[in-house]
Amino acid sequence: MPEHAASIQRGDLWAAGSRDAPAEPLFGLAGRLERAGRNYAETFPLFAAATLLVHVVGASNQTTMYSAYAYIGGRVVYLILYAAGTFLMRSLVWNVSSLSIVAMLLALF
Repeated sequence: MPEHAASIQRGDLWAAGSRDAPAEPLFGLAGRLERAGRNYAETFPLFAAATLLVHVVGASNQTTMYSAYAYIGGRVVYLILYAAGTFLMRSLVWNVSSLSIVAMLLALF
């Protein structure tokens, strides 16, 4: 989704080009989507590792299952709120997804 917003903002020539030259920073909706995407790319590896560890160790239970759901749901709601430019609420929702990773890691102990 962020890539499509960037293509719309920067134009067809940029989208079809080699993108060797630095591009202008994105702004508005496209900028918010890009930042939300980068934030997701930072948190997803930890979520994936926690999920894999819980599964391999055999620590899966309802808490870890609901924590995984909370992470995914939190990330979807976070993207929507970030795209809408919502103040404060998106940060609170980000905490839901981050705490769900912590809950999964705590299940290992």
